[in-house]
Amino acid sequence: MAMQVGGSQSGPKADINVTPLVDVMLVLLIIMMIVAPLLQQGVALKLPSAMNSSEKPETQEDTVVAITADGRFHVNGIAVPEGDLRRRVEEALEQKKQRILIIRADEDSAYGDVMKAMDELRATGLEDIGLITEPRSQSGAGGGQ
Repeated sequence: MAMQVGGSQSGPKADINVTPLVDVMLVLLIIMMIVAPLLQQGVALKLPSAMNSSEKPETQEDTVVAITADGRFHVNGIAVPEGDLRRRVEEALEQKKQRILIIRADEDSAYGDVMKAMDELRATGLEDIGLITEPRSQSGAGGGQ
């Protein structure tokens, strides 16, 4: 196999050089790998820990209500006023196949704020409401409550 240098014998060379295309695609892949976890972060919360929590992967199908430590409500990462919570949750659930809602409340949020949210959500007819916690390590569990 001889290398063709291009010359007077065969005319211009018509091969496609894919090296620049591969370089651009690798850069885009790296950018997407860095940005994708940041997009799923949502609202920054310090979740409470519990011994009997189980791992449940979060998917895009989940409707999430987040409650911050200062009592603000977020539906799927978008801040909503307290009086508008029920309507926003109903709008978010009408496009979903499963009517399951997840509450992520900050560890320092008031108990009353969580109960307000649950009352509003029950008024929409939801029965499947989950509370998200961080799993507590076995070694950190001493005695007593």
